[in-house]
Amino acid sequence: MTDRKPRTDDETGRPHLAELRDVETVYQPAADSRLLAEAVIDHTDLDTADQVLDVGTGSGYVAAHIREATGAQVIGSDINPEACRQAREAGVPSVRADLLAPFRTVGFDLVVCNPPYLPTPPEQEWDDPMERALSGGPDGRALIDRLLPDLPRVLAPDGRAFLLVSSLTDPDAVRETAADAGLESRVVAEESHPFERLVVLEFAPATG
Repeated sequence: MTDRKPRTDDETGRPHLAELRDVETVYQPAADSRLLAEAVIDHTDLDTADQVLDVGTGSGYVAAHIREATGAQVIGSDINPEACRQAREAGVPSVRADLLAPFRTVGFDLVVCNPPYLPTPPEQEWDDPMERALSGGPDGRALIDRLLPDLPRVLAPDGRAFLLVSSLTDPDAVRETAADAGLESRVVAEESHPFERLVVLEFAPATG
């Protein structure tokens, strides 16, 4: 999101969400998308038999890069039907879904997600597709806090997950939520930008 050079709020220094609306309905690749895709490729040993789910796939950028680099079987999901259409056009089979709701138990070797993470006060929310793609609620973790508790259900026993978060989202709070869900975590990639630090977290079922 930091590629978009947004205006900032005079009091908080944070990007104005409205200034990030340079696409109409689907979030397009930016610095966060690239960082997540590269981190997954650099920190996994996927092969053609592995099953990968890209939650909130958007344009399908991350999913397509993982598939092309590893040969793994990658599918996308997104609550936005236009995003599913764009991902399919990029060669990524995609289904309309609210996070992990339609997926069976113990199904994926890898789950990746670049969630909405910009903190946005309720009075500034817009009810449109781009709002849902960008806004993480008041603390930036509204979707993350729903995703992490359900994540162990869909991971294979030795499965892993990668999540892109921001310093605006409080990565330590995200890791605490993951620990409560029985997931170990570690930072695998970071990148600094004018308004935030992007962080890629890796999760795995706790062993102890």
